[in-house]
Amino acid sequence: MKRLTLLRHAKSGYGDRDQRDFDRVLNARGERAAVAIGRALKAEGARFDRVIASDAARVAGTIALVERGLGAALDPIWERRIYLASAATLLEIVQTQPDSADHVLLAGHNPGLEDLVLMLVPERADDALRAAVYEKLPTGSRIELEFDVDSWAAADAARITRFTRPRDLDPELGPDEDTD
Repeated sequence: MKRLTLLRHAKSGYGDRDQRDFDRVLNARGERAAVAIGRALKAEGARFDRVIASDAARVAGTIALVERGLGAALDPIWERRIYLASAATLLEIVQTQPDSADHVLLAGHNPGLEDLVLMLVPERADDALRAAVYEKLPTGSRIELEFDVDSWAAADAARITRFTRPRDLDPELGPDEDTD
């Protein structure tokens, strides 16, 4: 079995309208959300064999604050292809991970992450977690997927085992009013 945790960057701001999208940083609510997600991962005893992350500023900031909440370094591999990637590109990245890694964390952006989940998890009427992701994947959320495979190359269908939104951990961290 292989496990994939997807982490959408926490809420970012638009402080400087002349700033490139790539360079936007987290706002105060996003900072609190990233630490909260890190604490939740720590409470669950989460361990990752490999971490791959977009090198956009808001993802780097999210990773740093998740590490603070987790109390451990994640040592991400910064991957430029994740920035604004389609679900197909994200799947290609996932399928090329080394099989020695049983649990991979991929940190990035929407709509790619949401589309990846919806592509990998078959639609079923009784799947409340998939329905919740279909409704909205808020900033700072994390989703854990399980694949019944021994090789990442065969990872093409999954089930959601966890979906945690920042507001699930602290009501003051949601709901999002926009998609950022």
